[in-house]
Amino acid sequence: MQLPANAFKAALRAGRPQIGLWLGLADAYASELVASTGFDWLAIDAEHAPNDLRSVLAQLQALAPYPVQAVVRTASGDATLLKQYLDIGAQTLLIPMVECAEQAARIVAATRYPPAGIRGVGSALARASRWNQIGDYSHGCGAEICVLVQVESAAGLDNLPAIAATADVDGVFFGPADLAASMGLLGKTADARVQDAIAHGIHTVRTAGKAAGVLSADTALARKYLGLGALFVAVGIDTTLLVRAATELRAVFKDAADAAQSSTPAGSRQFR
Repeated sequence: MQLPANAFKAALRAGRPQIGLWLGLADAYASELVASTGFDWLAIDAEHAPNDLRSVLAQLQALAPYPVQAVVRTASGDATLLKQYLDIGAQTLLIPMVECAEQAARIVAATRYPPAGIRGVGSALARASRWNQIGDYSHGCGAEICVLVQVESAAGLDNLPAIAATADVDGVFFGPADLAASMGLLGKTADARVQDAIAHGIHTVRTAGKAAGVLSADTALARKYLGLGALFVAVGIDTTLLVRAATELRAVFKDAADAAQSSTPAGSRQFR
């Protein structure tokens, strides 16, 4: 049995832009539905969505048959948590709130077995090694693990050159919402100061030879980020897509129903 190749990591190293979508519904069936639509990567959110280890596992299994890469956003950079996600088969991790190079280095160490890192060895119990059926998993897995760190604060921006230069950090993702809040601009992700910070950040990450990423459901902004050189860009969120489509559909028929009601004489209306 062969170690699964991480096509997403390979694409970033080759400089090929990867278009993704955020998954927040925390449901394997919904995630598989989206997996069939052709995105390059899907972010399973375990930071803000109601996901846990088992729901993430179910989604990894649902996505596995499709040509799409799962990116698991963890709740933190806790080494025990990262170990668990790696053991259930996540190959690409996105860790939030990274603010210094030392923190980034600790995160990388948590994804590597000793002596290169501190990841606990338990491959006989792990889906990642197919329960020890992948030959030499422990020595080969590091090459396919992709570490993405999320910079979303003023402190993180100050330390961005050192964070991006950290060995085995494959990419830096910018979180516009938290970054805006950190800059005293809560809810103003489109503010020029926030956008300038992200543009400068993308340039800094590219200069370090790493991949830059960002999330924006605004089509114009997403295209702008790609034009600036961002390589992994999420262009929407499943929860937002569902709410928007449902709201628009309801509005179409609510307007029609209201129009029909108002055009019917009061005396001819039937009630049950």
